[in-house]
Amino acid sequence: MQGILSIQSHVSYGHAGNSSAVFPMQRMGFEVWPIHTVQFSNHTHYTQGWTGHAFTADDIAEVVRGLANLDVLTECQAVVTGYQGTAEQCSVVADTVAKVKQANPNALYVCDPVMSNPEKGCIVAPGITEQLINTLIPIADVIVPNQFELSQIANMEINSLEDAVKACHKALTKGPKLIIAKHLHGIDKQNFNMMLATKDGVYLAKRPLYQICKEPIGVGDLITSIFTAGLLKGWSPLQAFQHCHDAVHGVLKTTFKSGEWELQTIAAQDELINPSEHFPAELVEQHSESYA
Repeated sequence: MQGILSIQSHVSYGHAGNSSAVFPMQRMGFEVWPIHTVQFSNHTHYTQGWTGHAFTADDIAEVVRGLANLDVLTECQAVVTGYQGTAEQCSVVADTVAKVKQANPNALYVCDPVMSNPEKGCIVAPGITEQLINTLIPIADVIVPNQFELSQIANMEINSLEDAVKACHKALTKGPKLIIAKHLHGIDKQNFNMMLATKDGVYLAKRPLYQICKEPIGVGDLITSIFTAGLLKGWSPLQAFQHCHDAVHGVLKTTFKSGEWELQTIAAQDELINPSEHFPAELVEQHSESYA
């Protein structure tokens, strides 16, 4: 039984981390083997607070050992990672990716490099950003940063389309083969801008930016999961990017119409398969030599 190993946070209520990522990959036809880095009652942006705790690095390693004992790592098609609770968990992720790729050299590693961004209200434990930049991003096949994370990886500000392209060039020199840069508000603030950067070209797609009552949490996890599933279907990076962009728009549109804050992924599940609207990606740069 082939599957996707998804190592990230989990919330009981709502959709963030594995609670946002697992179902879309299942709905697109894949078995998913989730391992939770933390288990919380809800995501941390609620003013009422949250309950739960982070798992230790040993807890995660123990589950991976159990999978290895079943001899199923050969059937792992991809490792997907998002929010990590401790810097030690990042080390376990690196070990896990190595084990999976040893068992199945064709397996992908897709990393959503969740970093501390106090302005957004996202806080991660000390040492995680350094581990992401120095350990996980260099071994990733695909990274899915937001604008803040991309700026940290590239060590530059992003205030224009040209800046975003340059930052992607710099990030590609760190090791990944593909980059999905999400919510590039430095390009413009009227749209949700997503960029695909490959060795062959850079593409930009825009969709309406809905004014939901509060900024939805878990959108990045949704993007990462849908794009991963598209690649595993054998689609080209551009096809997977285009489908991901349109499908996520469908989920956000449904969320906006519902008046809810939490992503309405279940209600909008048909959008994961057949997006109802199409926003063509535009080629903004082709055959750049700056990172070839």
